[in-house]
Amino acid sequence: MNPARIHISSGGPWEAAVGYSRAVRVGPHVVVAGTTAATADGIVGVGDPYAQAVQALRTIQAALEEAGASMQHVVRTRMFVTDIAHWPEVGRAHGEFFAEVRPAATLVEVSRLIDPALLVEIEAEAIVPT
Repeated sequence: MNPARIHISSGGPWEAAVGYSRAVRVGPHVVVAGTTAATADGIVGVGDPYAQAVQALRTIQAALEEAGASMQHVVRTRMFVTDIAHWPEVGRAHGEFFAEVRPAATLVEVSRLIDPALLVEIEAEAIVPT
């Protein structure tokens, strides 16, 4: 394993099965995989896009912190929703975490996510100043 490459796991059910990391840090760059409201206790906020976005962002925040970064270092986010009508709720959650950071962001509708109860998935990229 390359010592300059750090893998972060949140213990999610799909990480080992699919063979990916919640986040990967290489040098100052931290990339966080698509993150949903799925937790060890089940899906948070079933039917509630705002609650699901908040949970996804909390999971992203924890992964960034484990990688030595913070939400302040995020330069890019991508949000995927199963119904574009949910954009105000998802956008509100995003704004609560990033109002001062204001990363480049994309929000698009997708036909579905890995579990039908999931309404939103979020990715993040951060650069930690050296």
